[in-house]
Amino acid sequence: MPDATELFDAVQAGAAVLFALQIMIGVLAVIFLVSGLDDLFIDLSFWARAAYRRWIKRDRIRPLPRDALAARPEQWIAIMVPAWDESAVIGRMLRNLLRTLAYERYRVFVGVYPNDDKTAEEVRAVSAEDARVQCVTVEHPGPTCKADCLNAIYHGIRTHESRASMRFEIFVMQDCEDVIHPLAWRLFNWLIPRKDMVQLPVLSLPRRWWQFTAAHYLDEFAQQHLKDMVVREALHHSVPAAGVGVAFSRRALTGLAAAHYGAPFSVDSLTEDYDLAHRLRELGFKQVFVRFWTHTERLSRSLLTGEMRRVKKPELVCVREYFPANLRAAVRQKARWVVGIALQGWRTWRWRGDLMTRYMLARDRKVLLTSLANVAGYAVVAVVLAQWAWVRLDRGAWHFPALVEPGGVLWYLLLANLVLLGIRIVQRALFTGLMYGPVQALLSLPRMVWGNLINFLATLRALRLWIIHLRTGRPIGWDKTAHQFPAEAVLASQTRLAPEPVKTSHESRG
Repeated sequence: MPDATELFDAVQAGAAVLFALQIMIGVLAVIFLVSGLDDLFIDLSFWARAAYRRWIKRDRIRPLPRDALAARPEQWIAIMVPAWDESAVIGRMLRNLLRTLAYERYRVFVGVYPNDDKTAEEVRAVSAEDARVQCVTVEHPGPTCKADCLNAIYHGIRTHESRASMRFEIFVMQDCEDVIHPLAWRLFNWLIPRKDMVQLPVLSLPRRWWQFTAAHYLDEFAQQHLKDMVVREALHHSVPAAGVGVAFSRRALTGLAAAHYGAPFSVDSLTEDYDLAHRLRELGFKQVFVRFWTHTERLSRSLLTGEMRRVKKPELVCVREYFPANLRAAVRQKARWVVGIALQGWRTWRWRGDLMTRYMLARDRKVLLTSLANVAGYAVVAVVLAQWAWVRLDRGAWHFPALVEPGGVLWYLLLANLVLLGIRIVQRALFTGLMYGPVQALLSLPRMVWGNLINFLATLRALRLWIIHLRTGRPIGWDKTAHQFPAEAVLASQTRLAPEPVKTSHESRG
């Protein structure tokens, strides 16, 4: 039986823990409320825009027939593919691109390093089969950074133009693991040079239900590229390039190079694509994010008769790829994004620009706070549940006052956050289901928790890399993800085209 002093000390310790938990809950509730209202604003903007286009502007939106894309005279397109240690996938990716693109006037320029013989051999083997593929060797050993490789490719393209007496009007960025929709290049050809940067949606290839690390990219990219990016372009007239599935007019890259000592891509950023979009906006170049829906014929088995029949299904013109399937690779990839966008971007761009620009910068950087707050929230919930279970199992346990009193300010703050969380869950499930079906939509809920844990670890890694960089002055290197290219059966399911022209829901912007 504890004496009075021991009991008093225990009560004091419990009260201190209770007070600390209440402070933490209050701080986290405010963070979640601000972030939730920010996301709600994007949601409301998206649905208001959709309603406006559906009910008010519909008579002024002209559907763009697919045969109109084919009728547009082709401009020369240069495809830029930076490659370091990509021998396992680059050959298959290039052959699939050459086989499936519904376009004729293009060349593929692959940047390789002099100390990466295996990748260079794969590229040269494809080049020997098809002269449309050109191998560009970076002058110095790798890996450096993706922007450095892209700059070498850009100069290689200009050299090729001089030797071949040709002129490229469109420059496209792709990666070594991309599965590109056959109509993507025709869409670029339609919009450029009226637009200077065209970004297509980037989505994950389908994953098995139990692959939570790989499949959480399904949810994040579906929501980002079907909703958030649409709103960003509408409000800010600027789109953070995704690094793949993005095309630039000649005048845009020439203008960027002229303003940056002849190198259009910034070697000071691990996310040169994100940096590029900001620089384009400052220089006054027009950007657009395009969701272009077409239809494709697929074989489907009838539920009533069991017979196979051809059905038309909607299909989004986009770039698909496999994202990392293991935790370590996902953390490394996302840490690179956090460093480039939130940390290097903060150092480069500060809070320059108008109010909307600053708002978008804040959205890009809030991951530094919210990813940590999410896991702290899980920890608080775990402590509260443990305390509740302890009281229920041990009737003699000391009963402390409730952490949150019903009817108080904190109580209503938590209720508001609960409503905002519910909206987040519904929005994510909706856009995941649109692209991948109802099963993946339901699985997006538990994957949200797993994704938050990945983002937490990625932010910690990013902060560690950044602190080391600040202390030592050493540049943060190209922490490249090991890529995976899909099997032939998966490729076949992603690249079919309908035999006859059909209309799409894309707005022709004149």
